[in-house]
Amino acid sequence: MRTRVGYTGGSLKDPTYQNLGNHTEAIQIDFDPGVTSYRELLAAFWQWHRPVAAAWSQQYKSAVYVHDARQRADVAAELLVTQERVGVKIHTEIHDLDVFYRAEDYHQKYRLRRDRAWMDVLRAIYTDELTFVDSTVAMWANAFLDGAISKSEFRARLGKVALSEQARAQVLAVLAS
Repeated sequence: MRTRVGYTGGSLKDPTYQNLGNHTEAIQIDFDPGVTSYRELLAAFWQWHRPVAAAWSQQYKSAVYVHDARQRADVAAELLVTQERVGVKIHTEIHDLDVFYRAEDYHQKYRLRRDRAWMDVLRAIYTDELTFVDSTVAMWANAFLDGAISKSEFRARLGKVALSEQARAQVLAVLAS
């Protein structure tokens, strides 16, 4: 439903990109388990990152931060399945989530912010930064621009989100261009 990037896993209060301390860059995902299961999210995680690469710094290590024992068990099970499938050591760590700090605005929706046409349309719909970053449509546009979802997937998902007809038409127009 929503994503945002930020920092977690460290001891510094209110880290920033310029003063990260011992935190790790992370993504926070709000999801509806009635639509997407936690296991489905994990499958996407294993598909879209490189779990066999050893981290060269705390900032960029591969980790999953869990909320409870069930998530920990699911991650551990998926890690074993992935390790058996790829046949080499997986370097992804599993940690309990303590605090997640949102990254600075300019880090949010990174791919999307570099596309003027998309930004013009979405900024007209979501006029403040928090609403823009937490927008489901902005999340999908960012995923589309990054190659994670196709135009047809984007169109299908767009039908399930509350938008005015004018806003929906604007989003579909930029998607078609």
